Amino acid sequence: MNPNSPVEVMDAEAHHMAAIQSIYSHYVLNDLCSFEEEPPTAIEMLSRRAEVLRLGLPYLVAMADGRVVGYAYADAYRSRPAYRHTVENSIYVAPGQQGRGVGRALLETLLARCAAGGFSQMVVIVGNSTNAGSIRLHESLGFERVGVLRQVGFKFGQWVDTVLMQRSLRDLAGK
Repeated sequence: MNPNSPVEVMDAEAHHMAAIQSIYSHYVLNDLCSFEEEPPTAIEMLSRRAEVLRLGLPYLVAMADGRVVGYAYADAYRSRPAYRHTVENSIYVAPGQQGRGVGRALLETLLARCAAGGFSQMVVIVGNSTNAGSIRLHESLGFERVGVLRQVGFKFGQWVDTVLMQRSLRDLAGK
C-alpha cells in the first residue's frame, strides 16, 4: 500500500466488517490496548456495529487504496440515563498503518459527528498506560488525562492500567 495514498473516512458498512474484525483480532491477540482475550467473530462484530448504529452513534472506517486501514466508533459511556450526553470512543489502526494520520482522521471525524449529534462529552479509556500513541493522539485533539485506574486488567500474565481521558464537545458544536 502506498503510504502517501489519501485516507478517506466514511461510515462503515456490513461488507467492511471482515477487515475490521481482522484488525481488531490482531490487537486482541497481540496487544494490551484491548482487554478482550479471545477475538470476536465477524458475526459478533456485525452485532456490535448494529448496536452502535441503533443508538444513533457513528461507526466509521478509514480507507486507503481501496483497503480498510482503520476503524472507530462511539458508544454509550454508561447505560444509565444521566450519562446520555456522554460517549466513549474506540479507535484501531491496521498494523503497519500507524503514523500516517489514520487515527487522527478517524478521531477528528468522530468528534465532529458526535458534537453534531448533540453529545456533550467524549471519554476514552486507553488500555495500557504505556500506549503512548493513543494517549498522544487524544491529547493532540484536546483530550485531557483525568485519571489512571491501576492494575485493573490482567492479560498476557501481567497487570495492566487504563488511562481515562476526556474532552468536551461543546466547542465543536458551537454551544
